[in-house]
Parts: sequence; structure tokens; C-alpha cells
Amino acid sequence: MMTGRIAYNGAIHTVTPHAAGGVQLPDGSVLAEDAVVWLPPLLPRTIFALGLNYADHAKELDFKPPAEPLVFMKGPNTVVGHRARTPRPADATHMHYECELAVVIGRTARGVRRADALQYVAGYTVANDYAIRDYLENYYRPNLRVKNRDACTPLGPWLVSADEVPDPQDLALRTYVDGRLTQQGSTRDMVFPVAQLIEFLSGFMTLSPGDVILTGTPDGVVDCPVGSEVVTEIEGIGRLINRIVAEERRTS
Repeated sequence: MMTGRIAYNGAIHTVTPHAAGGVQLPDGSVLAEDAVVWLPPLLPRTIFALGLNYADHAKELDFKPPAEPLVFMKGPNTVVGHRARTPRPADATHMHYECELAVVIGRTARGVRRADALQYVAGYTVANDYAIRDYLENYYRPNLRVKNRDACTPLGPWLVSADEVPDPQDLALRTYVDGRLTQQGSTRDMVFPVAQLIEFLSGFMTLSPGDVILTGTPDGVVDCPVGSEVVTEIEGIGRLINRIVAEERRTS
């Protein structure tokens, strides 16, 4: 099953894709995709993100693949929905997308074995985890200004239930910037696959329903100037649209 969340007519609704296009509300009415405000398909609890989890991306950044998962945390302020806008800092010279498979935990997991790990997954969605390289101190430990900026992680549009994804390690990923294909890869190339990540994390902490694991991105990241329309898509999961806007000046 595929479900999304929207704001429309003063209320929040859970919707499903309509066969003829657009979204369908529980009462059966159908709305155009661009006639609603899209919210993230879930309210994440704890957000885990992976660094250098694709060997080709590690090579692109002149690093060797890590010996164990490189995990960092993200705040809830980072998450926005489909068709949202993400600000680009005025001083940024290199801000790039990261198309990522997002794994949503469905039940409490502690000390889970890899062979059983996928049983703890509720579903999957698409994430675009932007990074501003100007602020990067260490690729192994991204600092707050790189990965915890407001609205820097679009998520959605759909949450696809785990039973509809037979193998999360056999999905094609693609990114388009202003209609031009700039990134493509496959989840087959993850250094640490989904099941291993769940085993690793649950080995020292409890994972809870609503926790989200962002599993990393393949190579092919490019700078995205203000005005860019960035589309990140994952086979069978969805097509997430986002636009880069100029960051507003803050006043005290």
C-alpha cells in the first residue's frame, strides 16, 4: 500500500495515489497533485543518516568505503514534504542533493539479527538529503551546518509498505536537475545493506516505530543553484520533487 499526507481545506488528510493521476482522499474525492500542500508521509521519530554507504560515492569524494557504518543524527526541523522548497545559503558555493532510500521502522527492535531485520520494517520512502560542502569539516562526521539545516531533507511523497518491496537491495535510484539526468545508481551497491544497518543500530540501542534510516547516496552529485528543480526517484517507491530557493535573511 502507498500512502501520503497532505494539507487541504484546513485539515490534514491521508491520501493514496489515484490511477488516473492526482491523489485520492478517504471519501473517494480526487485532487490534483499540485492543488494540495504535501507533508512528509510520516512524522519521523529519530532520524539516522549514513555517510559513504555507496562505494562509488566514497570514491567520488576520495575516500575508501568505511569499515563499519558511519551514522549521524538529524533533527526533525530538517524534514519537509514533496514539492517543498529548500533554502540555499547565500555563501554556499557547492550545495548538492543526495537521493536516498529511507527505511521506516515498524516495530520495536533491539538486538535484531540480520536474517530477521527486514521483518521490523514498516515501509520505505524517498529522501533527498541535501549537503552544503562549504561547511563540511570531515566527510566522516558531517557537522550540524551541513546536515541539520531547516528544510534540507525532503521526504516522500509516498510511504510504501514493506510487503510491496520484495527486495530493498534491488532498486534503481535516479536524480534529475531541471529535467537532466545527473545521478543514477542501485541499492545493490550499498556498502551496508538495509538489514545489516538494522542489525548494527539495534545492537547497541533500541529502534522504535517511526524511526527513519537514510541509507546513503550513489555518486553523481552536482551543485544546484537557486531556482533548480530537483527530482529524486526510486524504482517502485516514488518520485520526489523539490525546488532550491534563496535563503531569506534573518533579522533579530
